[in-house]
Amino acid sequence: MKKDMVNIRYLVPCLALLSLTLIFLPLCHSFNYGHALSQSLLYFESQRSGRLPYNQRVTWRHHSALTDGLEQGVDLVGGYYDAGDNVKFGLPMAFTVTLLSWAAIEYGQQIAAAGEYAHTLEAIKWGTDYFIKAHTEPNVLWVQVGDGYTDHYCWQRPEDMTTSRRAYKVDAENPGSDVAGETAAALAAASMLFRRTNPHYSQLLLHHAEQLFEFGDKYKGKYDESVGVAKGYYASVSGYMDELLWAAIWLYKATQKDQYLNYFVDKAHDFGGTTWAINEFSWDVKYAGLQAIASMLPMEEKNHKKHEVILKEYGSKADHYLCACLNLNNVSNVERTPGGLLYTREWNNMQYVATASFLLTLYSDHLQATHQKLQCHRGEVGPHQMFAFAKSQVDYILGSNPMAMSYLVGYGPNFPKRVHHRGASIESSKENKGFIGCVQGYDTWYGRVQPNPNVLIGALVGGPDRKDQFKDERQNYIQTEPCTYNTAALVGVFARLHQSHGHIYHTETPLIAST
Repeated sequence: MKKDMVNIRYLVPCLALLSLTLIFLPLCHSFNYGHALSQSLLYFESQRSGRLPYNQRVTWRHHSALTDGLEQGVDLVGGYYDAGDNVKFGLPMAFTVTLLSWAAIEYGQQIAAAGEYAHTLEAIKWGTDYFIKAHTEPNVLWVQVGDGYTDHYCWQRPEDMTTSRRAYKVDAENPGSDVAGETAAALAAASMLFRRTNPHYSQLLLHHAEQLFEFGDKYKGKYDESVGVAKGYYASVSGYMDELLWAAIWLYKATQKDQYLNYFVDKAHDFGGTTWAINEFSWDVKYAGLQAIASMLPMEEKNHKKHEVILKEYGSKADHYLCACLNLNNVSNVERTPGGLLYTREWNNMQYVATASFLLTLYSDHLQATHQKLQCHRGEVGPHQMFAFAKSQVDYILGSNPMAMSYLVGYGPNFPKRVHHRGASIESSKENKGFIGCVQGYDTWYGRVQPNPNVLIGALVGGPDRKDQFKDERQNYIQTEPCTYNTAALVGVFARLHQSHGHIYHTETPLIAST
């Protein structure tokens, strides 16, 4: 307890979060969430692969990887680099697009009010256009371009790449139900957004989504068993069952077809949807997300009423996740740093903070709309209390933390300047037109102590350790490397916080849950 008291001076004045005590108080400390939202969407432009469009705003980037897929006779130009390297990994890319689409579905009005709806759709479409290209036949999906092993041997701008651009696919003989399912979810979610403005494109997305789901379900298998080079970077540890359930619920939301709801219900037990109580939501583990969606389906609808028992079982597992984040389960809660940050694991912990903030925000709005409270073992939580905790996590990210540092690059006066990112750490090809070779990048740029020449605006880095400590060093990739799915999880939360900026809630009695 003494350690917690020492760190309390760093916390938001009106929201004290101790490691053994959870106190919810009114929201009174705010950041410029609209600015953070705008910055977060710029980040996706920094991560673009392929031929950049005329309206590209991140001008230190240029065209790259223009022959992707050529060796295999397929056009795979486009898509996103996942992090600080130059490989296109299909599974995290698809999860990124699913998160962005979900944010726009739930918080489209708030994103539009902040003037960022068009940029959000552009970020989504950059990914979905690529997935359409990558799905060359009903039972063929190209899931990776580049090789993480050779790529990590080099430190080059994407514009200069000399590493392998070999493309890898899954098919009937070499299945990948997880990546097919996640891509189907991304396309189904995106189809809902384009239905009004671009109905033909919306139908095209849905067509590919339904084919991919059928492919993933018919030919079951983990993609990293078929594409071995993915295993060292994005191994599918959770397997493919969560992604198939995830795809089914998104296809149901997009089509309202009974077959997808029935799949989600019928496979609930065998595929772990109603049996796995999970404390993380990530590019690999989708259970908490699908459980949350199931729990938010309106029970009064006839279609849902007949599945009430199963949907409530999904809901109880969603409650477990939310209560774990709030430190209100009797056992199996998410650890916290002394400064109050959710802490799941050492490597890229901010991913789990961002996804938790998103699900907590979504669920708080659901509770508010349905006049409910969350029932946890150690207390009852109302919607504003839940939203207050989500806000505390975002505020920590933006600078309310022991290091007084924003972990969203470019936000505020103090943020990571030596981000582990090839393109950002080397002078732009527009400034330095000379070719920078594979080893030359390491010799000249990687080890520099000076800040990166290009600011990777909107990137959410891996973040501090379990003691709130952070070293801004390029070599410290565990803490300084950003990922697309980190930032994607925050887009909706920033928009929701921007909407609520200046509104203080006093409708509920502060909750104090102590051990």
